[in-house]
Amino acid sequence: MTSLPLGRVMNGTASKAIAFAVLAALFYALSSPISKILLEDVSPYLMASLLYLGAGIGMLAVRSASPSSRREERPLTRGDMPYIIGMVVLDIAAPILMMYGLLNSTASSVSLLNNFEIVATTLIALLLFGEKVSSRTWTAVILITISAVILSTAGTGELTFSHGSLAVILACVCWGLENNCTRRLSDSGPLRIVVIKGIFSGLGALLIATFMGIGSPTLSEIAGALLLGFVSYGMSLFFYISAQGKLGAATVSAYYAMSPFIGAFISLLLLGEELTWTFAVALAVMALGTVILTWETLESDRRQAGAESCPDR
Repeated sequence: MTSLPLGRVMNGTASKAIAFAVLAALFYALSSPISKILLEDVSPYLMASLLYLGAGIGMLAVRSASPSSRREERPLTRGDMPYIIGMVVLDIAAPILMMYGLLNSTASSVSLLNNFEIVATTLIALLLFGEKVSSRTWTAVILITISAVILSTAGTGELTFSHGSLAVILACVCWGLENNCTRRLSDSGPLRIVVIKGIFSGLGALLIATFMGIGSPTLSEIAGALLLGFVSYGMSLFFYISAQGKLGAATVSAYYAMSPFIGAFISLLLLGEELTWTFAVALAVMALGTVILTWETLESDRRQAGAESCPDR
């Protein structure tokens, strides 16, 4: 048997990892436009529940089929409980707010507004955990915030936030807090974390849905929401983690940064939403902020790799 050259094997591995990173971005991009369609007949509370239950149950099956991932997980401790509880509670509120925002806004605007999660995560890490923020990151945060304000006030006729956009921004703040909780649990196994928050947050949202009104969705709509949750939340994260192991966190983040723009493009095509000048300006400002942030992430990763490769003196 002839062996393949090492370079060809490495290129093949890298190509597969890049494909996983692109799939992660694409699968998450499907969330807003498809959810917008399903929300015509499914209540936002039930929709939020089904998305997370689909992710949790689906990833439970994936985790069960991957013994190696379970061996790499550290045991959860009592000290982890505040972060787990915070993660679950925030992941009950965030998708409900997001679905309400989708009901009252366009899917293309919501897709772009998802990037405000970066702003929330950065500011919370700075204010609550004292993490340093570089000047380029600050520039990106300001640009993304400006874009969010443009999207949120478009069509109101004055400088007031639309209800839908405000709900999406609040969802991003919840996810920003949740990201900082999850970061404290990252070494306990990412697949297990998705299962925990998917199932428990999904059940929490389902409990709220029973009080607020489930509506009368068909079995096919329920199945569609569960499948969407599995694909856009569960499989998206699975591909993200798989690519991260080969390409590194910074490079995968650069690919994943395409997701809001893919989601906006799909929304414009699939739902026939209008491409306004206001949206185009917000898109350009958001893209510039995302490029700067991606550049800073990659540069920071290179600096860290260089520092680790230098011998101690």
